[in-house]
Order: sequence, then C-alpha cells, then structure tokens
Amino acid sequence: MAEEIDIKRVPQHIAIIMDGNGRWATERNKPRSYGHQAGVETVRRITSECTRLGVKYLTLYTFSTENWNRPSDEVAALMGLVLTSLEDEIFMKNDVRFRVIGDIGRLPEAVQKKLQETMEHTAKNTTMTMVIALSYSARWEITEATRRIAKQLQDKILTLDDITEETLSENMNTNFMPDPDLLIRTGGELRISNYLLWQLAYSELYFCDTYWPDFRENDLQQAIVSFQSRQRRFGKTETQVENENK
Repeated sequence: MAEEIDIKRVPQHIAIIMDGNGRWATERNKPRSYGHQAGVETVRRITSECTRLGVKYLTLYTFSTENWNRPSDEVAALMGLVLTSLEDEIFMKNDVRFRVIGDIGRLPEAVQKKLQETMEHTAKNTTMTMVIALSYSARWEITEATRRIAKQLQDKILTLDDITEETLSENMNTNFMPDPDLLIRTGGELRISNYLLWQLAYSELYFCDTYWPDFRENDLQQAIVSFQSRQRRFGKTETQVENENK
C-alpha cells in the first residue's frame, strides 16, 4: 500500500478518533483498561509512520468530556495511562512537538503537571506536532470561544462588525494549527462524536471497522490512499478544480 501513496499529496493534518479499545479487550475477555493499554502502542506506531510520511499535525481524540460519565475505575485507569504513556522516546525519537486541547482544568493535578512538562520539553521539536484532545468536546470548545469573544465585545476590543469566521477560529483551542485534511475513525462507528465540529467542515472522512489496537501502518496508508483518490472542491465545480490544477 505504501507504494501507492503520492508523497507530495500526503495530508498535512490527520485527526483520528481512536475507537474500539474497550470492545477489543472485551472480545478477549480482558478488562477495558487492557484495550486502552494496547491502544498506546498503536499511538506509538502511527506517530512514527506519520512523521515518516511527512504529516505535519496528528490530532488524537483521547478522552471526551462525555467520557467523564464512564465508570470511575475506567476513568482512573485512563488518567493513569496518560501519565505513563507520555514518554520522551515517542516525541524525541521522532522530533515531535506535543500539544493538548481540552478542558484541562478538570484533570487530576498530576496529569496537568505531566502534560505541561511534556509540552515544554518538546517545544523545539519541528518535524510534526502531535495534539491530544483530552477532556475535550467540540461543543465545549465552541462555547468557550463564544465566551472569549463576548468578553472582547464587553471590553470594547471587538465590535460586532469585527466578528468573522476567522475571529471564531482564532478563539478556538486549535488556533495554532490548520484544520484537518483527513479524519479517520476506527472501530466501525459512523459518527464524529462531538469532535472538532468547526474544524472538520471540509475534511475528508474515512471510517474503518478495525479496532484501534489492531490499526497498523498499512491501515493508515490505506486511509491516505483513499484521501488522495478524492477531489477536494471546497464548494467549487469539478471543472474549476481541474483547471486550477493544470
């Protein structure tokens, strides 16, 4: 599959919903936390492959605001996994900068501290930026952006006429990176689950049945080949796009 990829047209930003960890573990008569642990190894593999292919941003849906409603033991296991999985090797070996988006203030203090340390330690890495969405939901993000804009209106920093699509984008958690070119969801579900709703407006969507712990480099390559087979028109006609690409 790798030989089918046009390296000049690799998506610059890939967002992934890493679904299926719990079901993968249940099918093996293991606790759900076992699936999350197996999923960390997939993160390492896919991060390395993305850097090899030239992807510039990789955003991983790690824990949603709705996930706080899961059983307390699973939440605790996930928080512990965040602490142990943020190893220097995955970032420094691949020259990857680490960032995080989400309602970080809800996380345990030890997790917040580890996140901050990892961001600081990897700040000078330039090959790729890995972003984890942690305690994140798109509705939460849009609500927070609206509050920031309202405060700027209140303080007379902005007027109503100043508010554009760019204004909203600038006030999002994701204002430091471009919108995703490609969204991948593993695990067989066909929805985007409150993930990057604003940013995915023109992203290409790719769904596969493979559970995240079983997702391999070849699966990523297949998603990229599918992406490259599509014509991204952004509201234009097919003819207009073809003429622009001549």
